[in-house]
Amino acid sequence: MRRIETPLTKEIVRTLHAGDTILLSGTIYTARDAAHKRMVELLDRGEPLPLDLTDTVIYYVGPTPAPPGRVIGSAGPTTSGRMDAYAPRLIAEGETGMIGKGFRTDAVVQAMKEQTAVYFAATGGAGALLSSRILEAEIIAWEDLGPEALRRLKVQDLPLTVVIDCEGHDLYKEAPIKYRKS
Repeated sequence: MRRIETPLTKEIVRTLHAGDTILLSGTIYTARDAAHKRMVELLDRGEPLPLDLTDTVIYYVGPTPAPPGRVIGSAGPTTSGRMDAYAPRLIAEGETGMIGKGFRTDAVVQAMKEQTAVYFAATGGAGALLSSRILEAEIIAWEDLGPEALRRLKVQDLPLTVVIDCEGHDLYKEAPIKYRKS
């Protein structure tokens, strides 16, 4: 298992391969479909985003409210396909990493290959464990979206698997083929 620190530069992304497991530490952001839609609308109007997307990682999560003594509630990944309409645009703006679960469209994979980005999977159903790796959480935009607000998180050793690398290798597609052959 390899330890990675943010910012997630393209140089780091190029060293990651489908199937690699990592522990991610540093600053990442949360956004789901409503926040993605707002970001793309801002870009379409030529307005600035509430964050600089350069070398960022966005976690597709809508965390539950923080229980007493915690900075965040359960923080398990949501299905990434809901962000696929927006992801190529954000990748073109500098986003280098995405965390979620589930398949991605060909358009997203193509954008990842063209712009040097990576897609990580977080384990679905492990929201309580994943939230224990979040040290700080702060809403930075769109509080009205509740759990879908744009947040800045500080994480330590967030366990992830590279599912799609910047060359387009896709663990979801390749692993079953390899399994069937064995």
